[in-house]
Order: sequence, then C-alpha cells, then structure tokens
Amino acid sequence: MPRGLKRYQQAGDLHFITFSCYRRQPLLGTPQARRVFEQTLERVRRWYGLYITGYVVMPEHVHLLVSEPERSSLAVALQMLKQIVAQKLRSRAGGLPFWQTRYYDFNVWTAKKRIEKLRYMHRNPVKRGLVEKPENWDWSSFLHYATGIEGAVEIESEWTGRRRERMGMPLRVKTRREATPTLSPKAGEKGGAPARK
Repeated sequence: MPRGLKRYQQAGDLHFITFSCYRRQPLLGTPQARRVFEQTLERVRRWYGLYITGYVVMPEHVHLLVSEPERSSLAVALQMLKQIVAQKLRSRAGGLPFWQTRYYDFNVWTAKKRIEKLRYMHRNPVKRGLVEKPENWDWSSFLHYATGIEGAVEIESEWTGRRRERMGMPLRVKTRREATPTLSPKAGEKGGAPARK
C-alpha cells in the first residue's frame, strides 16, 4: 500500500470503491465484457457475503457501493473479483495487465452520502455521453432502484428486503446506527432537525 494511504475497514461502513482497467483502456467496452463483470460480481457477492448497494460498469472503470464482507476482508473480495474477471477477459488486454493496481476506497457514513454516491454512479454513463438517461445503461443498479427489477447482481435495497419478507426469509440488511435528521421548520422540534449546540 502506498505510504500515507489509510483504509478504514472492519468498521461496518459502506465503501464507495472505484477501480480502473489498465491505463484506462476500455477493456469493459463491450456488452459481453460488462456481462462477464456483472456475473463475476454476483459470484463474489455470494462467496464473501457482500451486500451490494449499487454499482456501475463503465467501459474503462467500475464503481461499487458495497458493505464489508461477512467472510474475509474487503481487499481479498475485491482481489478475487478482479482476478477472475481478468482471467475470463484476458484476451482483451493483449498480454498486458487487465486492471490498474489498487483501488480507491471512500467510507460512506451517512444516508446523505450514500444517496450522493448512488446518484453519481447512476449518472456516470449519461455524463460521459454513453446514453441519454440512466435507465438506458444496462450495466448498473439504476433499474433496480427505479423499478425493483432483479438484475444480474443482487442489490441490497428496500425492494430486496420486501421480496425477502414476502418469501418468509429473515431480513439481512446491515445498517450502521446513525441519527438521520428529518427536516422541519424549526430546529429542535419533535421529529425535526436536531437543535444546534
């Protein structure tokens, strides 16, 4: 790990993860390559007990919003994900590495920051000019949030929780206890924003 880089893991937080293809080459530039990534992400999610809150697969990089795994560490789960995808799509890299080494990891502590990161991910294909609307990009969690549709990757959301509840399955949502203020005209009112100190 580079000197001065600190990762805060085993804290029960969500993590906004970004990693890129080698030299930002569009190695995930085809629908087939992006499907391979999604299928592998789902396998790794099951193996390690990850909760995936959101994702987007872009032609040359990936964003994930994930929990820490129930089994092993986040670093090991991501290493496995990247290794399997690289093995399956090796020919696309032309003998070069498939992924840049390392990954960007940002701890997401609040509901506001979680929503911000989901919006950023889901708008990424639009911002890049790949599609006109987020729902037109098949390789993200956007459609799940908009419609509840189940895709290649299980997304941890209210839709998923309701589906599990209907099936009689125990709820699995891991949340960090946090006070999420609601808005009201005056701070300090019952049910309103907390009073400032």
